[in-house]
Amino acid sequence: MKRLRIGILASGGGTNLQAIIDSCERGEIDGDVVVVISNVFNASALDRAKKHGIAAFCFPHEGFTREQHETDVIECLGQHQVDLVCLAGYLRMLTRLMIDKYAGRVINTHPALLPSFGGKGMHGLHVHEAVIDYGCKVSGCTVHVVTAEVDGGPILLQKAVPVLEDDTPETLQERILKEEHKLYPRAVQLFAQGKVKIDGKRARILET
Repeated sequence: MKRLRIGILASGGGTNLQAIIDSCERGEIDGDVVVVISNVFNASALDRAKKHGIAAFCFPHEGFTREQHETDVIECLGQHQVDLVCLAGYLRMLTRLMIDKYAGRVINTHPALLPSFGGKGMHGLHVHEAVIDYGCKVSGCTVHVVTAEVDGGPILLQKAVPVLEDDTPETLQERILKEEHKLYPRAVQLFAQGKVKIDGKRARILET
């Protein structure tokens, strides 16, 4: 079977990027990260990519419309024959241009159990603050397909994490991130194995 060609979009440190790279190198994903793209020149994700010999590009978004910026990103992904696009801390809202071009082939991870604590403004520590303020006993992480609805695409995988009585947003974030680093590569491997079928709002995991 052809190895999956993975493109990753990241704006920051890229720890989920690193988790996917490491999983590919360990043979846990039947694929390879072939390009990393950022909208931030000094994003650590670009350095991570270069250390592993992966092509790395930056397309700043300032001064461009979202569509103009995404046109450059899409062209770069196309040049590297990307099969699956993974968002790894990419702090840009995607337009229909990208979503339609890679329909069903853009995935993201969210640090909560969607559909709870998702949507506009729900990112980073804001999510964990909201979970704790609400008094939730369980949180976790979700890997989902990206659609035009923010955090509303078909859910691929989820992992529950208990919320402890003495948790702070930072401690909860740390525990959930460890699970994200396991869950995200697993979701990528499902695509590499051809086991994902999008059926309306549901992502079905095929056994064959």
